[in-house]
Amino acid sequence: MAAVSSASDTGDHRGRHPPERRLLILGGPHSGKTSSSNTILGDEYFDAGIETTHSNVGQTEIYGRRVTVVDTPPWAVPADPEDDGNSEGTDNAATEPDNPACPPPSLDSEGPSMGAILCPPGPHAILLVVSVTQPFTDTERRAAEEQLGALGGGTWRYSMVLFTMVDKLPKGVFIEEHIANTGEALQWLVERCGSRYHAFDNTRKESEDNTQVPELMEKVEEMITDNQGWYFEVNELILLEEEQARRALEEERMRMEEHARQREQMIGGPPRELRLLLLGWKGVGKSSVGNSILGCRFFESGQETELCLRRQALVFGRRVTIVDTPGWDWFSVRRTPKRIRQESQRGAALLRPGPHTLLLVLPVVSSLTARKRRTLLAHIETLFGDNACLHTMVLFSCGDWLGRTPIEEHILRGGRELQRLLEYCGNYYHVLDSKTPGKDRSVSVLLDKIEEMIRENGDKAFLPIQTEWLSEESSYSSDNTEPEDDCRGCQLQ
Repeated sequence: MAAVSSASDTGDHRGRHPPERRLLILGGPHSGKTSSSNTILGDEYFDAGIETTHSNVGQTEIYGRRVTVVDTPPWAVPADPEDDGNSEGTDNAATEPDNPACPPPSLDSEGPSMGAILCPPGPHAILLVVSVTQPFTDTERRAAEEQLGALGGGTWRYSMVLFTMVDKLPKGVFIEEHIANTGEALQWLVERCGSRYHAFDNTRKESEDNTQVPELMEKVEEMITDNQGWYFEVNELILLEEEQARRALEEERMRMEEHARQREQMIGGPPRELRLLLLGWKGVGKSSVGNSILGCRFFESGQETELCLRRQALVFGRRVTIVDTPGWDWFSVRRTPKRIRQESQRGAALLRPGPHTLLLVLPVVSSLTARKRRTLLAHIETLFGDNACLHTMVLFSCGDWLGRTPIEEHILRGGRELQRLLEYCGNYYHVLDSKTPGKDRSVSVLLDKIEEMIRENGDKAFLPIQTEWLSEESSYSSDNTEPEDDCRGCQLQ
């Protein structure tokens, strides 16, 4: 949000300091932010040879006016899947590849938005640095838009595009022609900044006829005049909350990478195959959940499941075998027909030598009463024994109904019965959006949690098949019971 800066922003009232201008430098990886900051400051204030991980502040005096420059870490740009993404460059545009890979942020670094806090009470100008040697696609455009949005509303009126590496443009090509030829994404960015832009050749900063910095400051003054002397007022509380959210996401990403690394290094750890049994009462979405995990429509959803069905697929590097089962009655075990109970046991027997995890499917839209909880546990213990709790995980279906509500908040609102059910399962739970089979990133997280449960169970990695599950009574003719080594249903995700 903007604040009037005319009187209070011109420095000390007693004239001990010259009027100040504050510039916030933002940009993607290898855009030349650090080199441009040094060019403005007239000296090598910042090390352009290494990646910027924390915002840095430098000050100088230009024509009697104190100028504060804040250099920031690069904003995150998703990697192009067609890009090799191989080189580890620096922030100096003079040494950057044409298609730089964006290294993932770490907990040791901070987000670019935190730099705004270092130029209180807020920047007069936000310079968006773009190298002319790099393609500017919709991916970069969205990254820039998200970064400006993270600062708060009203940032665009204080923004200007700063082009770097203009010495690399073909001879006779001016920056205006480059903007026109590069594409709609770059044109959108320039127009969003009120058609304010400037071009830097950071190799000319030592030359005597270098007028690019004074010309930039003239354009900054024009923008301040257009904004009636206002500057962008920083809301530190919002920025700190944004940074905490970013770090939480980064911690989750690092946790997933560590799990993947441990999985690769483990000897005698989780098997390459994960055997999962879908359980729950009627109509909870077991078949849809199975399709989401396997990434393909293997199970017929929308109609009642009569017989167990086993299917396999390669999912995130694991061979996942799933058995879908008929639904139970929610009121009591006795009201679940005997053949349905036997079919549930037969489903476990199809996962020789036993299922690793019993996925108890529970819609987030349903409420769990004491009777429903007792009935669910009675089914599990009656059919699979007292040790089944060690291998049971609650899988919330219809996760799209949560919107932006965290699953933890939903659990708190769900009441004591839901919390007791999760305690029975060792607090192993996950939420899945079954509307997008094969495209839900949370499937990978689910498989990580299942392997974590397997590690916790140690020498009891799976629930062993019991002989009574193989009784003739529970054997129903079905062409869905292929031999264990038959992988005709295998599909590569």
